[in-house]
Amino acid sequence: MKVNVEMTEIDGAIVVAPDLFKDARGFFQEAFRADEYEKNSLPSQFVQLNHSGSVKDTVRGLHFQWEPPMGKLMRVLRGTAFLVAVDLRRNSPTLGKHITRVLSGEDRKWLWAPASFARGFAVLSEFAEIEYLTTGIYNNLGESGIRWNDSEIGVDWPVKEPILSAKDTTAQTLQEWLAKPESNNFKL
Repeated sequence: MKVNVEMTEIDGAIVVAPDLFKDARGFFQEAFRADEYEKNSLPSQFVQLNHSGSVKDTVRGLHFQWEPPMGKLMRVLRGTAFLVAVDLRRNSPTLGKHITRVLSGEDRKWLWAPASFARGFAVLSEFAEIEYLTTGIYNNLGESGIRWNDSEIGVDWPVKEPILSAKDTTAQTLQEWLAKPESNNFKL
């Protein structure tokens, strides 16, 4: 197995494309191998696996966790989704900048976003299943979010009338987050 790594515009956020073998029967992929991830300076220790399913036009995010720090390796198992990662590192030259990628159950790629990034997605297909490997155990007392449509971040979402949770509708802005002492946990 070989892991193909695509560096993005923001240092730390990486698209991972493990080899995919297709034939008349279907496909095979070693989706994760610790030794290959280590060779490519990617995390190889994950402690939680999350799986969500969402209908078209659902937007989830932008979520993050500082205690314990939680990086996410995300992929679309079924359908198509627009994935977003936003840099929250206080001393980063790309603070508040974001990357986006459209991933699908067909391309079998992953998006790695370290613990110092907020993550989210919008569902583009009728239904999509998203899977996340995380580097930290979920802690509702150490997690938060940034408003999905914060104008300072400026994500050009492909969904015009999103379906949102109450939590995502009332999330804070980037500037409100940066005013909190917890934001000092995210540095280069």
